[in-house]
Amino acid sequence: MRVTGLGHAGMFIETTGGSILCDPVIGPSFFGSWFPFPDNRGLDWERFGAADFLYISHRHRDHFDPALLERYVPKDIRVLLPAYPTDDLEVDLRGLGYENIVYTQPGEVLEYPGGLKIMVTPLRAPSDGPIGDSSLSVDDGTASILNQNDSHPLDLEKLLSFSKPDAYFTQVSGAIWWPMVYDLEQEAKQNFAQLKRDAQNKRAMYYIEKVDAAHVFPMAGPPMFLRDDLFRYNGLGLENDSIFTDQRQFLAHMREERPEQKGYEFVPGTQVDLDGGALTVTQTLYTPEEIDDIFDEKWDYLASQRDSRQDEVTAEIARRAEILPPDEMLAAIKEWWEPLLRRARTIRMGVGGNVRFRIGELDMIVDFPKAKVREYAGEECIYWYTIPADLVSTNIADHEIDWSNSIFLSMQFEVGRSGKFNEFLTTFLKCLSRDRIEYVENWYAEQSDQTEDAEIGEWTVQRRCPHLRADLTKTGKIEDGVLTCALHDWKWDLATGQCLTTPGHPIRASRIIETASASAS
Repeated sequence: MRVTGLGHAGMFIETTGGSILCDPVIGPSFFGSWFPFPDNRGLDWERFGAADFLYISHRHRDHFDPALLERYVPKDIRVLLPAYPTDDLEVDLRGLGYENIVYTQPGEVLEYPGGLKIMVTPLRAPSDGPIGDSSLSVDDGTASILNQNDSHPLDLEKLLSFSKPDAYFTQVSGAIWWPMVYDLEQEAKQNFAQLKRDAQNKRAMYYIEKVDAAHVFPMAGPPMFLRDDLFRYNGLGLENDSIFTDQRQFLAHMREERPEQKGYEFVPGTQVDLDGGALTVTQTLYTPEEIDDIFDEKWDYLASQRDSRQDEVTAEIARRAEILPPDEMLAAIKEWWEPLLRRARTIRMGVGGNVRFRIGELDMIVDFPKAKVREYAGEECIYWYTIPADLVSTNIADHEIDWSNSIFLSMQFEVGRSGKFNEFLTTFLKCLSRDRIEYVENWYAEQSDQTEDAEIGEWTVQRRCPHLRADLTKTGKIEDGVLTCALHDWKWDLATGQCLTTPGHPIRASRIIETASASAS
């Protein structure tokens, strides 16, 4: 088996039973903000586009690049479609002309001539990507690999029952806008950025330890920010206030935490040959010396990329929709969002207040409890956004149902809040369709039954995490009365059951000695 890095989360897998093109992206993505790091334009995209299978892990535009697919990938390719609760990805792919769809099922192994076995494992929680994320397992008898990319699966036992991977490919960098775009003092922003990087490292190490593959390849980031207004947020930031750990930085961390496991830099053109446990890594696009220069002199490299690629930034801006007048924009959002709000009872109550949006000349609020969109009139708000009017006008024109997959990951906006992170608000803004809202409301309802308890240290707690129902006996750790779930670093004060990360989502917990005393009485 041979795996070639294509940049970001992209890879080309050559097996005894055919080749698989995974998440190919040239970009730029998210309103011209994200470019693959390092530059991957020099790859032989004609060759990689002639694959036997196409696998798009999820809809995020740093994994799904319609322009690249149109240019390089034939329409008759077999598409491995994850089994998502809504059909948004399938609609997108069919809209591009891809009709040869292979409908995969969770836990189902597909077998092809040449000894090729494939399994796609989808995630379905509202917090997973844009309502769905997935991983790809491949085994052809010569080797087994797991391409986990951005996904954070809860049931690793089922995933690893496919076969123990020889090589493991996983996200280690962030894909979030916190804390960079937030209205915070610089010192606070630096502190929060460090905490976020630590949490990302912790989550990646959790999976690396559980999968326990002999060879680990960090991937799926970081991006390059080549817009002048975002350039300072590359990597850890010019002022140490950003979250985008690069491959080399993570590998240094991994060597400290897991010296017995081997990690490798996976960049555009990295060629990984696997055969019966043996592994060889070569570079085909960049020389090892060039790679050293990219990482060791990263800011110089980024500056040269910025200076040479402004035409791509300019071209993206030119493709945006004409800015709507404020009254037309308000009417369009009102018509679009209010019917969704009326269907989103759990979300409305979870947000529990007003959210202000300043969009160019428009100043409006979304009153979640009352399911209303109206002009701002001085109301107290729990969140406030400032967003360029051309971005919102484009999303209205495109009827973009996931604003995390467009505006928010672009980082071309500002936001402030009066309290903690509100998951319900973020969920609403990436579920702007009837199908998504109904799925999410039903999903929340299904999570309400969390009756099973388990013992963790000196505490009895509900076994399932209130966030995404992870098994806390496997992902939970208690220190000083605070429970942390390793998957997303959410925390609970066990004495009160209060979630310390976001409003709502309380946990049931009691000390074992208290539980025993209550039973005795």
